[in-house]
Amino acid sequence: MTYDAIIIGGGAAGLFCALTAGARGRRVLVLEHNREVGAKILISGGGRCNFTNLHTAPDRFISDNPDFCRSALARFTPGDFIAFIEKHNIAYYEKTLGQLFCEGAGSAKKIVRMLLDECAAAGVDIRVGCAATSVSFSELHRVETNLGAFESKALVLAAGGLSIPKLGASDFAHRIARQFGLAIVAPRPGLVPLTFAEADRAWMAPLSGVSADVIARAGKAAFREAALFTHRGLSGPAILQVSSYWRDGEAITIDWTPDHDETNLIAAKRARPKAHIRAILSERMSARLAEVLAHALPAPALGDVKDDVLLEAARRLKAWNLPPAGAEGYAKAEVTVGGVDTRALDQKTMAARAAPGLFVIGEAVDVTGWLGGYNFQWAWASGAAAGRAV
Repeated sequence: MTYDAIIIGGGAAGLFCALTAGARGRRVLVLEHNREVGAKILISGGGRCNFTNLHTAPDRFISDNPDFCRSALARFTPGDFIAFIEKHNIAYYEKTLGQLFCEGAGSAKKIVRMLLDECAAAGVDIRVGCAATSVSFSELHRVETNLGAFESKALVLAAGGLSIPKLGASDFAHRIARQFGLAIVAPRPGLVPLTFAEADRAWMAPLSGVSADVIARAGKAAFREAALFTHRGLSGPAILQVSSYWRDGEAITIDWTPDHDETNLIAAKRARPKAHIRAILSERMSARLAEVLAHALPAPALGDVKDDVLLEAARRLKAWNLPPAGAEGYAKAEVTVGGVDTRALDQKTMAARAAPGLFVIGEAVDVTGWLGGYNFQWAWASGAAAGRAV
């Protein structure tokens, strides 16, 4: 069977590409190896789907080629996707930091239904439980599957990255891209909890479940959000954010007192000389965390500690050095950092420059957004870019 375009992958990017191309009169086939489309959409945001972010901008995406995402993001904005949401009467709200979620438990299903309805209206053919096994090209792209062979003028790789393998994630898109001569930026887990060596786990593990408002830093990247202690290390939004920037062998730093400057303990000493550092910290964070941090700092009453010692203690609290031993891996990673090298793709169409009729979109590409709806916006935007071109 011959189509104008075959899209391998029925996730956010693949479905949006399909409905965009179908609306242009293209005959489109979507191949999804799972038994239902939109697996990541359904689990996003605890089932409410954090479908975009109002503050979407190119500098909130990671890539070896940071300017690549500009064109697609400019031509399909959060407002454009919100128009789809409102067209289908899906209630939504802003949670924090520009993050938009659907209203109600399990409401992510409404996003999937919206995409399926738009695809149906555009005449898109969707096959679920249809796993592509091989791809070849000779005038037309030929995709062999467990349900037979299909051919098309254009082939779109929308099979995602390596994150969350229990949902069927694999390196299929990367393998096919390599087959066609496209380079791959080495993939690694992103938006993932970090683990630590035994020495750090010894004081972290008893704090499991405790969260703190912090500024976490990795290299030049800094995020002020919550950090959460786990049995193996640290998680929470601030840690997930810096994990995408962190590289093996490097350290991250944590500012445990983001609302206070380096002189704050000296000021506390002047006001309350008999107070213990632990008592001061307990006013700024969990008492359990305050006790652990204070144990590593000068222990006497503030009035018994010299100013320069307090200054050094405050500086340590604001730049607490932590060398992760690793990350929780793709099983816990929300995204894959790295992927198909964008230098091999046209930024306006997502087409491979050296492989006629081949397109790569979504998470398979070396473009990774921050936590908070940015990766879905990239899926919609890159899908729309390819959908206009196939």
